[in-house]
This record gives sequence, C-alpha cells and structure tokens, in this order.
Amino acid sequence: MKQIHKRVVIRGVFVSLLLAPLAALHAAAPLDYAPAPPDNPLKGFAPYARQARDFPHSLEFNYLPVRAVMNGPDTFDWQPLERLIKDIEGRGCQTVFRFFLEYPNQPVAVPQFLLDAGVLVHTNTIVEGGKQSLLLTPDYEDARLRTAMTHFIAALGARYDGDPRIGFITAGLLGKWGEWHDHPLHKLWASKTIQREVMDAYEAAFKKTPILLRYPAGEDDRAYAANHTRPFGYHDDSFAWATLPTELKGGSWYFLARMQKAGPEAMNKWRAHPIGGEVRPEVWAGLWNEPSSTPEGQGFLRCVEATHATWMMDSSIARKLTPEQRERAIAGVRRLGYEFYIASTGVKMNADKHELGVSVTVRNLGVAPFYADWPVELAALDAQGKIVATWKPGWKLTGLLPGDADRCWEYTADARQLVAGSYHLLLRVPNPMFNGRPLRFANGAQDRHLPGWLTLGGFTP
Repeated sequence: MKQIHKRVVIRGVFVSLLLAPLAALHAAAPLDYAPAPPDNPLKGFAPYARQARDFPHSLEFNYLPVRAVMNGPDTFDWQPLERLIKDIEGRGCQTVFRFFLEYPNQPVAVPQFLLDAGVLVHTNTIVEGGKQSLLLTPDYEDARLRTAMTHFIAALGARYDGDPRIGFITAGLLGKWGEWHDHPLHKLWASKTIQREVMDAYEAAFKKTPILLRYPAGEDDRAYAANHTRPFGYHDDSFAWATLPTELKGGSWYFLARMQKAGPEAMNKWRAHPIGGEVRPEVWAGLWNEPSSTPEGQGFLRCVEATHATWMMDSSIARKLTPEQRERAIAGVRRLGYEFYIASTGVKMNADKHELGVSVTVRNLGVAPFYADWPVELAALDAQGKIVATWKPGWKLTGLLPGDADRCWEYTADARQLVAGSYHLLLRVPNPMFNGRPLRFANGAQDRHLPGWLTLGGFTP
C-alpha cells in the first residue's frame, strides 16, 4: 500500500475523533522501508581526518603520540587532541583516535620527561613487505613507563569519558602504531603483566566511551593477556584481508580465528561492545572493483556479517571512484552496524483527557546493535511546519539486536497545549554532539517533513 493511501486512512480515522469524545485506537499502520542514510552516526567508514570529504561518513580517525599531550607524570596539555576533535566536529563527525608510543619512521613518541629519567628506547631497522622502516620501541617493562601509561589513561578518562564528540577509542599505547604487537621484534613486545595493567587502567577510567582492543584472547593465549571477559570491544586492523578463518599456513592469527579460540565470550562481544578496525591497505585500490581485490574468502560483506562490525577505517573511499565503485562502497558502508526500521505505528486520541497515545514497533535490520545511550523524542508539527510540542517517552534503542523480535514502544502524551488543527507526529533520536548527525531510520518517511525527524503519521486533536 503506497504511503499516500496510508495518509488517507489515518486522516479518515482522525476525522472520526471529532465525532466522539474517546476515539478508538486505529489499526497500526505499516511504514514503508527505505535504506537508511550511509552517514548515520557512530557507524560506517571512518576515513582519516580531512580525507574522503565527498563520501558520506559520520566518523573520522587519527593517531596521536603520547609525547604530544603528556609533559610530566601528572601534567597534560590536551590541546593537540582538542584541535583534532574540534576539527572533526566542525564537519559534523565524531572522532575515533588512538595514542601510540612507537610508530614506524616517526620521531620518538615517548614523553620527554621519561627519556630524561633514563627510560630506554630501542632503535631497530626492520624490513616488511620489501620495505625498510626505522622503529623506536620503548622498554615497556620499565616501571616508570608503566606508571606513566596508567596515569595517562586515568587522566584521559577523567577528561573525555562520555564526551559526545568521541565515537570510539582504540586502546593503543602498546606496540607499533599502538596496535599491540612488535612483529618481527617479538622480544620487545610488552608482557602480559603490562597488558593487564593497561587494560585495568582503561576499565577503571572509561565507563561510557567504548574502548576497543586489537586482539581477542582467552585464558590460554600465548602472547596476550586474557581479555575475553573484559568490557571492551575489538578492532580488526587487517579487515577483509586476514579476517575469516582459513586453512592456509599462518591463518591462526586471523581475526575471527582468534575470536573463536578465545571462546564464546569473545564471539559474543558484539552484542554489548562494538567491533571496528581498518580495511587492510593492500586492498584499498581495488576494494570496490568487480571482482574485489580482497583475497579469496575474505570478501568485505562476508567479513561484516561474520564479525558484526560497526565501523571500519578505510582509505579506499578517499580515492576517485567510478559510479559503479561508489555504489558498491555505499552498499558496503550501509551494511556496517545497525539499521533501524520502524515497522508500524498507531495513535489514540482521548479527547476528554487531552491525551495522545502512541505505539511504535522498531526492528533492527543491521548486523550489530546501537551502543550509545541516546534517548528518543516525539514532536507535534503544525500545519505551518513548526514544532509546537515535544515529548520524551523514555524509549531507547540500546540492546536491540539483529534478529530480535520487534521492540514495541508505547507512550501517552499530554496534548493539552495543542490547539485545534492538523498535525504530523514526528520521531527522532538526536545526536548529543553539537552539529552531529541525528540517527535516522530505514523508512521512506524519514526527513519527509523536517530534517532529522521521521514522520509517523497525521492526527487532529
């Protein structure tokens, strides 16, 4: 049934409201499906800051050296991070970031006060993929560095936990790029004791902003301290390259293989904690070709479905794409994370009590839940296109998993402030970040009468 017919039915019902003090609940009206926008918040592709400006996205990523913000054991200058966040916020996006202590071919990232105190930094030249890199690796076992890392995390959490400008934080600090490995310099890798100290610090400092770890690990992992029961998500930085299990030699480190080995707690992380990562740089050039440049068995959409990934760093979208490549990239970004569809809605008007009863059913058609605690709002839009009343029904989208039964919301709104006339009932989930994109639904009526709002139907008090 086309949307215009739905409106006729709804208005016909509301005409009857004028003939009786108490109107009966009209039959729940189904709403049309339409793909949600590809730049929905807190999901999708996260290009590096200032990249891919012509491709729809709501997240941007960048690295920062610890040295840039930590000046002493408990002294911090957060301006480098603030500049990054404010720059990204200015484009209506939320920030994903990672701090590091070593980065190939970059200057030393260890704070100067630690170097002055005698913390050792190992200098090595490594060769990977035929490329030579200089690596400056700190002595992670040094007690002074260990204390500095925990102080840094505590200060970071005290200032930024719950900041609406930040989407996700990857734990960082340890290993090349903060990626929790020092391959091929395995002897310089941080011990499990240091790993536990870092994870303990993040767990204590962050209760709201999601923290993601690079490698899933169970109790018997050889190189990594167990993290399968900790309140962190994971990020796969070799996505669509070394994600899905394989029988090939060396495939035991592949992301999903590690998750499986870590046990059911790790496999089910996505239900409460986000999965992110980065599309492997080797496949950027041809990721959206047909066929794709991903290795056999590592197709992008297959990896999304298997991992329930919500966001992914990806620089392929910063390249010039043909219309066909762009279309495939849009389909790929839409599949990441959540997609909420309002399946039906109903309205009941009690003329005697001036109450508006609203019922809504919502369904998650995506691969992951929505992890932020953003409340839902309702509004009445008058015939002049002005919002004249708003209500906060207490509805939330958190915890609604793909495949779950429809979530049924009901609310009775005080409608005494509404004068006689025709109205549209609207629904939205606002972004708490100033200038942030609102969460939008997979419905044809999204943005129909007002940007950021889903039109549920018309009514007459």
